Amino acid sequence: MKNIFNQLHAEEIINRIDNLNSSSKPQWGKMDVAKMLAHCSSFQDIAMGNAFPSRGWLGILIGKFAKPIFYNDKPLARNMSTIPTILILDEKEFETEKEKLKQKILTFQNNGPQKCTNHPHPFFGKLTSEQWGKGIYKHLDHHLKQFGV
Repeated sequence: MKNIFNQLHAEEIINRIDNLNSSSKPQWGKMDVAKMLAHCSSFQDIAMGNAFPSRGWLGILIGKFAKPIFYNDKPLARNMSTIPTILILDEKEFETEKEKLKQKILTFQNNGPQKCTNHPHPFFGKLTSEQWGKGIYKHLDHHLKQFGV
């Protein structure tokens, strides 16, 4: 499984983000490309310990049992529900969101596993830094595939 803490894997993701443009269309889902980038950026904030969404009751009940979905090598399901606090509803500017996400990925990768949050994931609960690294890669890969890159 690829891990965003691996420099080559982070560079691959950055290159794929660079292949997006403001007219990139989703193959599934409702977000446009700018909203998708903002969504991924908001998710980075959680992993970096810059945002602390509370855990919902469903995550508390079943999150630890479903946790491997986040970091195993099976693709995420299309049209999965998302954490309500990172559901992007307002319009976003593509170039701004693209650069913001790239910088957050680079910062997260450069900071390494030791700077990863200890705060629980809002659904899956407590994750190791390795699980976060794999899950971040998997989440970004999922959304980049959504837009054909």
